[in-house]
Amino acid sequence: MDEVFKALADTSRRALLDRLHARNGQTLNELCDGLAMTRQAVTKHLGILESASLVSTLRHGREKLHYINPVPIHQIGERWIRKFERGRLVALSELKRQLEKRDE
Repeated sequence: MDEVFKALADTSRRALLDRLHARNGQTLNELCDGLAMTRQAVTKHLGILESASLVSTLRHGREKLHYINPVPIHQIGERWIRKFERGRLVALSELKRQLEKRDE
């Protein structure tokens, strides 16, 4: 989980994930297109994302296609976010009920 948080801490890596989310299965050249980073920098960032299992690759002939892996992000949501949501939703529901009761 630490590798995932470290990978997500960088804005450039989040931008790459956003690009893959918008269109999965891109080559390195496609991912580099329009970015203010060198090809080597993009390669380094993709390596970090792969190490964190946020990106997986598949060879298709000569091309290496990059795909987003949403599982680690989902696990973060399950472990770190959902447990805090329940209390807030209950509190909002209770507030709504109290306000509606007052308006009657």
